[in-house]
Amino acid sequence: MIVSNRIALIFGFITLPLVTLQPCAAESNWSLDLETGAVISGYNDVRIPGNTGTLFSLCEDLETDPAFFGRLRIGCEIGGRHAISLLIAPLRLRAEGTLNRSVDFAGVLFPSGTFAEGFYRFDSYRLTYRYDFHRSATLRAGAGLTAKIRDAEIRLKDEGQEAKKVNTGFVPLLNFQLAWCWSRNLALIFSGDALAAPQGRAEDISLVLAYQISSKVQLNGGYRFLEGGADNDEVYSFALLHYILVGAGIRL
Repeated sequence: MIVSNRIALIFGFITLPLVTLQPCAAESNWSLDLETGAVISGYNDVRIPGNTGTLFSLCEDLETDPAFFGRLRIGCEIGGRHAISLLIAPLRLRAEGTLNRSVDFAGVLFPSGTFAEGFYRFDSYRLTYRYDFHRSATLRAGAGLTAKIRDAEIRLKDEGQEAKKVNTGFVPLLNFQLAWCWSRNLALIFSGDALAAPQGRAEDISLVLAYQISSKVQLNGGYRFLEGGADNDEVYSFALLHYILVGAGIRL
C-alpha cells in the first residue's frame, strides 16, 4: 500500500503540468532539455534513525565510485516572460568497502570488519514556474518557485543481512536563472533551485556554457552541484554531489 501511494503521488505530480498547460499550448513555445555526464560524491553522511543510529559515511567508511546520470526537462514558455517546466532527475550511487567499526543502521548492526555494500538513490521530480523580470539582448534574469517530490532510498547490506530506509516527501524550493549572452551564439547560464529551513536544506545549482548551433538546437556543458539533506529523529542524511555535465536543448 505504501509503494502504491508513492507511485500514485509521483504519477499525479508528473501528469499535473500536462493538464495545466493544455489551454496554453497554442500560444506557447515548448522545449526539451537532455542532460548527462558524471556525478562524483563530495560527502555522503548518514545516520538512521537520526537520533540513535551510527553516523557513517558512504564516501569515507565505504568508497563510492563516480556514476553516470541522466536528466530530462520538458519546458513551456508563455508570453515571452513566463516559463513552466517539469524535471525528471533520477540518481543512483553504489558504494562498497570493509567497515572499520560497527555500524547500527536502520535497526541492524553491521559488525566491524564486515565487507558491506551501500546503495544511494535520490530521484527528484520538480514542477517549476519562473517569471523573467528582466529581458534584454545580453541579459535575462528570472525567479520563481519549484514544487519538488523527493523519492529517496539508502540501503546497506553484507553477506547475511540488509537494511534500508525509504523516504518520499514534498519539498518547496526557490528557483532562479541568470543568463548572460555575450555573443549571438554563446551564453553563460547560472541557475538552480534552493531553500534552507531548520529541518534541512536543498541546493541544486549549475553554471552552464550554452552554444546555439541553430534556431532549434542548443548544446550545453558545465558544472552542477547538489547539496543538502535532513536532520530529524527519523533520519540524518546530508550529501554533496558534483556533476560534470553535457547536454542539448531542443525547441519543439
